[in-house]
Amino acid sequence: MASRRPHDELMERLRGEATGCYSWSNGPHDRYTPHSHAYEKVLYCVDGSITFVLESEGKELLLNAGDRMVLPAGTVHSAVVGPDGCTCIEGKR
Repeated sequence: MASRRPHDELMERLRGEATGCYSWSNGPHDRYTPHSHAYEKVLYCVDGSITFVLESEGKELLLNAGDRMVLPAGTVHSAVVGPDGCTCIEGKR
């Protein structure tokens, strides 16, 4: 029996709580400008790190491998990828 990767286990967990689940990756220090989504976003950091900034609160959320975040619909946020890049999985609900 083949062993499962942590990514597979997190994706299975995500699929139990969200739809439209997918994986994405970014290189070191990549940035996302402020934006929002019309849906609640559920996200797991699978590898590396990424810092999300909740623009209206001026609050930063550092996610490392295994960390989970839920962003309510309409939350304006930006993000900066950590020095080793990151891989995340996300879905909506």
